[in-house]
Amino acid sequence: MNRAPLLLLAGLLLAGCTSLPRPAPGPTPETVLKAPAPDAVVSEAWISEPLPQAELDSLAVWPTEDGGAWVIVTAKASNQLIVFDADSGKRLRTVGGPGAGPGQFGRPNGIAVWGDTVFVAERDNHRVQALSLPDFKTRGFIGTDTLKVPYGLWLRETAPDLLELLVTDSFMADFRTGQLPPREQMDQRVRRFEVDLQPDGGLQVRAAGSFGDTGQAGMLRMVESIAGDPAHDRLLIADEDRRVGSTFRDYTLEGRFRGASLPVFLADAEGIALWDCDLDDGWWIAADQLTPTLFRVYRRDTLAPVGTFTGKVVAQTDGEALYAAGTTRFPDGALFVQHDNQAIAAFDLRDIGRALRLRGSCLP
Repeated sequence: MNRAPLLLLAGLLLAGCTSLPRPAPGPTPETVLKAPAPDAVVSEAWISEPLPQAELDSLAVWPTEDGGAWVIVTAKASNQLIVFDADSGKRLRTVGGPGAGPGQFGRPNGIAVWGDTVFVAERDNHRVQALSLPDFKTRGFIGTDTLKVPYGLWLRETAPDLLELLVTDSFMADFRTGQLPPREQMDQRVRRFEVDLQPDGGLQVRAAGSFGDTGQAGMLRMVESIAGDPAHDRLLIADEDRRVGSTFRDYTLEGRFRGASLPVFLADAEGIALWDCDLDDGWWIAADQLTPTLFRVYRRDTLAPVGTFTGKVVAQTDGEALYAAGTTRFPDGALFVQHDNQAIAAFDLRDIGRALRLRGSCLP
């Protein structure tokens, strides 16, 4: 079954989140830990059992043939993927373990799904691993001779079975102090690959360059999540360097900085997802890593802020994934988010829409 068009409609936008040091000076503890009053509070539909030793990070969604879906989550500390049922939050299976071989992971972070293939960025193995679904058999590796410190992933189809994969690469001159690379190397912050999915289950991969603005306003200093909107020729790329203000920078799909960024976040600009309705209709939802997590909502076409919401429990969110295709429990889709490094949670998109009084073609 070819699920690529369904996943494009769903707008799965997956984040890869770093564990970089936080150089001084930074925000005060009050600014970092406590969220301001949101425009709305939305109850979580479910929160999964805690897995405190796993250090969960980023999420992707894969639709199953029974009309449900899996939420596949990277676990940085245990070097695994953990699979949850999208309707209940029940843990279904665990995949992998530490190592550098096929089916093993070295601190997995960013994750993305296309069709029946899941792509996983491995920070400490300096690669992206592609695995088939539902068996999690390794199809191949990407960027083993190019990537240094990969985190976030975003995919789009450029021709039948031909994908463009963008990978954020947050290498540093000195990780201990957060010292950035020389300015002339900052055009390597996002790596581009062409991935040809072979009928025999393998991959053909071609490195297709890199990009990143080297000017003060558009530079990508500490890169993390990346997500795109082909209908508006837009990439939003997280920059977590609080010394200049953590935010998402607005780039074209070809890698040109548009000259603007979202307003500075109070904590880290973490996961971001596109709620893709119809052309100009829809919203971006971004996570400000506070307690509770402050989710910031923007118009899809203009990036104008629409409002903010929190859950009743969810805090310190890293990754998120939005699944608009719908399941039995979430007929109009759901937003799945990481909670406090140890669990994941689901929000019904209908609840978010009602709480913020959103009007769109994808809302009842």
